[in-house]
Amino acid sequence: MEPERRTQLLAMKLKALIGAAAAGGEPGQFGAGAAMMVGTHAWVLLEQQPERNLGAAVAWALRRDAVGLTVLADRNTGVLARRAAGFAFAIEVRHVEGNTHVLAASEPLPVAAEVPAAHREWADTIVAAGAMPVEEHGVLAGETRGLEVCRVVDDADTGAVRLDVGVGAHDRETFQLLHGDKPKLAALTDVVQSVAAHRTPGATRHPLNLLAQERLLRAHLIDHPALVGAQSLAPAPPPVPRPNLKDAIPCVALADIDGRRVAVVCSSGVDLDVVPFAIDACSALGVHEALIVVPERDALPIQHRIAAAAQATITVLGLDAVA
Repeated sequence: MEPERRTQLLAMKLKALIGAAAAGGEPGQFGAGAAMMVGTHAWVLLEQQPERNLGAAVAWALRRDAVGLTVLADRNTGVLARRAAGFAFAIEVRHVEGNTHVLAASEPLPVAAEVPAAHREWADTIVAAGAMPVEEHGVLAGETRGLEVCRVVDDADTGAVRLDVGVGAHDRETFQLLHGDKPKLAALTDVVQSVAAHRTPGATRHPLNLLAQERLLRAHLIDHPALVGAQSLAPAPPPVPRPNLKDAIPCVALADIDGRRVAVVCSSGVDLDVVPFAIDACSALGVHEALIVVPERDALPIQHRIAAAAQATITVLGLDAVA
């Protein structure tokens, strides 16, 4: 479907969902769906990746000085409702069912699974190879300057616990086929050294330093916590599991800043949804303060406005690029 026709259809759908009040509304451009101001109230229909566009909806409303916002979507509204509840700005999330909509119920945060004890036995090997062990939602992996280079898994056939070496699932499978007989420590050390060479400041542009930019930033802060005024900083699991390695999803660390426990959320690229993500991170870690850290070029004025609308204390900080 042509983009212009799609935009028209989404605007018509939003108008129908709003009902009679839409007659006096003012439609506006909104790339992830459709949006309209009705008086001082903003209505936003999220069509593309609703779970990743609450921030864009809030930004649209704040730019028009709306006093309230209604977000409509036909999926993932439980996540939207949970994150919307973390704003002092009045946001109502409604679940679309056909031509009608109902108030969305907030979906609780997933309970993070523990890493099995048998998997943790590989942590010493990960450290010995020069990687950093990272535990997230029941998975133990090893990262080199923020890029996953190994993962502990259960063999699908035998159930035996093993360390798979490689960047991403496909690379791990290929590595296992080609180098399965190589001692794990030696194999992982080789990969760590290769990856590290491409993820150091000033390195030539390479696929290995284009992946997981947000985790590269977190790794830099772990090595240099004073950059954010912290005495210490350690990796923490995200509020929800990340779906894969290629998509840019914010990552989390827990910092000690003058005796305060602060969630540090690292992101890269223009990310309007990083504030709702940080709200989730605060809830998951049981803290009331978050510091969002992004490359200087990606720190936008609207992110500060979105952060100011949150109930938790959320600050956005731009840092110079680290690679």
